[in-house]
Amino acid sequence: MKQRSFLSTSASPDRAYLRNYSAEMGADKRMPQKRNVTSSKQKFSKKMKLFAVGMGIDMPFLLIVLVLLAIGILMMFSASYPIALAETGNSYYYLGRQLLFACIGIAFMALASFFNYHWFYRLAYIIGGVAVVLLVVVLFMPSSTGIQRWIDLGIVDLQPSEIAKFAVIVFFAYWGTRYADKMKYIKYSLFPGLAVFVGVSLLLFLEPHYSCIVIIFCLILFMLWLSGMSIKYFAVVIGVAVLAFVIGKATGLLGYAMERMDGWGLALSCSPDDYDMWWSTWQTRNSLFAIGSGGITGLGLGNSRQKYLYLPEPQNDFIFAIVCEELGLIGAILILALFGLLVWRGIYISQRSGDTFGKLLGCGLSAQIGLQVVLNILVITDWLPNTGISLPFFSYGGSSLVMLLTQMGIILSVSRTSKIEKV
Repeated sequence: MKQRSFLSTSASPDRAYLRNYSAEMGADKRMPQKRNVTSSKQKFSKKMKLFAVGMGIDMPFLLIVLVLLAIGILMMFSASYPIALAETGNSYYYLGRQLLFACIGIAFMALASFFNYHWFYRLAYIIGGVAVVLLVVVLFMPSSTGIQRWIDLGIVDLQPSEIAKFAVIVFFAYWGTRYADKMKYIKYSLFPGLAVFVGVSLLLFLEPHYSCIVIIFCLILFMLWLSGMSIKYFAVVIGVAVLAFVIGKATGLLGYAMERMDGWGLALSCSPDDYDMWWSTWQTRNSLFAIGSGGITGLGLGNSRQKYLYLPEPQNDFIFAIVCEELGLIGAILILALFGLLVWRGIYISQRSGDTFGKLLGCGLSAQIGLQVVLNILVITDWLPNTGISLPFFSYGGSSLVMLLTQMGIILSVSRTSKIEKV
């Protein structure tokens, strides 16, 4: 069936979205009805320009982003300079690259903050298609470890899974807006959710990238719930997920995932005599040592001991362990509080957006940050298996940082239509 245009003149969910958005933008009620409709169309057309300044961005949200970015880069440098010196002979190697990625990301964030986010409604299928193509392309990339997660672009390795997360949020924001009055039916909620999850997770399974599968699963559930899916369907989804896990484990299809689960919860109890288990828990054990040695106030910025080649790749997924060691419990709590403020502010401004699509898009992007932070903390404290989940703004990585800052720019674009006081 041919997809209806976003500006279709026939009766459709898209048309309803146009009417609602036009009304929310403030059609002049003093004019006759016919002229009022025309005025609404003109206002909507004006708002659908490629770039829209609107009422200004939300400064508190922007300031929190910049503060987290600054702290993240500082801590990434502190955690990375010993391993950078050992690997490259240049202590500033990771810092220089991360600063470059941060500058590119800030430029994209600024551009995205002026980009009219309503265009993502039109581009939902295209963004999803690009994500799928990249997930297929990465499977043909050469790899010496058997793990294919990156596409080499020269100065940076593109990680298609980062695009996939964004694509899932955009698609279900579009879907929840288009079928807002039908999300209580299984045909429009559970079935599309399962279809998208199965398709995307299959490609991620082939990489393999199990941690991203978990994140995609949680994001889809959150977006469907936010869009109005009946709570009774969640039991079905969880049941299917458990069944798939049991089948995968019984058939050996989850061999790599099972290897990552070896030693889960045993980092501090396994014996050095058990050679395989001792080394499989090495990273998690040194993460716990770092967290514990930090105490209440920490050893001081730059004074971590575990980063001196005890904790493998401290600049990546386990960077928060170094944060705890150097800044202590107090510093860790303050940083987590900043993350909490960021997620809260993002959801707050999104809920006050001028339309349903903005609400769903902004809340989904904000929820992704909170989800990754929680999962990362659970991994470094051995509450979850070591599955490779990066910490937003802190973990080293070009494509993830640029993509993250771009998404923050989209939330700032949503804030331009939010009914909040602009500082």
